[in-house]
Amino acid sequence: MAQTIDLIGIGSPVVDLLASVDDAFVEALEGGKGGMELVDAIQLEELVSTLDSEPDVAPGGSAGNTAYAAARLGTKTSFIGKLGDCEAGTFYRERFESIGADVTRFKIGDVPNARCLSMVTPDSERTMRTDLGAAMTLTPEEITVADFEGARHVHMEGYLAFNRDLMEHVLKCAKEAGCTTSFDMASFEVVKASEDVLEGWLRDYIDIVFANEDEASAFFPDMGEDYQGMAKAFAQLCDVAAVKLGKDGSLVAQGDEVTFVDPVVVDKAVDTTGAGDYWAGGFLTAWLQGKPLAECGHYGSVLGAEVVQVMGASLAEERWTALNEQL
Repeated sequence: MAQTIDLIGIGSPVVDLLASVDDAFVEALEGGKGGMELVDAIQLEELVSTLDSEPDVAPGGSAGNTAYAAARLGTKTSFIGKLGDCEAGTFYRERFESIGADVTRFKIGDVPNARCLSMVTPDSERTMRTDLGAAMTLTPEEITVADFEGARHVHMEGYLAFNRDLMEHVLKCAKEAGCTTSFDMASFEVVKASEDVLEGWLRDYIDIVFANEDEASAFFPDMGEDYQGMAKAFAQLCDVAAVKLGKDGSLVAQGDEVTFVDPVVVDKAVDTTGAGDYWAGGFLTAWLQGKPLAECGHYGSVLGAEVVQVMGASLAEERWTALNEQL
């Protein structure tokens, strides 16, 4: 079968609710600042009701953001995930369709769409509470090898690892279809919850892994702050590894070689929502074009730096025009 799709994202098609809050608001919550915790629809509504103002609404989800960013750079993109049969689900699908992405692989559930409240503190850190809604009802039986036929690459978000049966089924189907694969670790909670299986997945199924310093440290707890060593250790498990160090740049490793990628410095970071997802979208766009790893990392850094300057993971049309000219 001819390859017609460059990149399929797979994960939870989440509608983001974006709110600016103070540190005291986050400190009053159970769980740590900067992480993501799952809640049910009632808990999410209660949390939203305590906000000072209505949150902004935008399409999100880790793999969704990555696929969206890649599509805006000209990558032929599709997505596998379960939408709610509701206004939020329609909003998500139409937004994807509006940028020319393939929407035929979405599944439709009979419960409301997934939503994530992203609470952004003055230091631009985001703390997330997610109701997975319809996304959580996606089962292994709904996905087959046929979903991946005609595609070159499959990108999986770390949150998929909370459903191990589904994650393993996706990995096997993608490989059987002949796709290369990438995995974004997504959060330190994902790493801790999956520590008994993650190494095997990386070694047996995953070609590219993306991790920030918190996620890499959670995976290699005995390595202190030796991020270069972590990048190299990741690259012994899978082909390519990227360890992102925020404003300090990033490290991209393959085999025994580690390349440092300079950060793209911004005047003011407003919100880190989507920064890692956009980084992966830029990296994968360049990687699928066969560019050297240093250039792939640069694409990632440019996109990551761009999205931290706005609330949420949506850029204005003129910024996409400028980015396509720049890259």
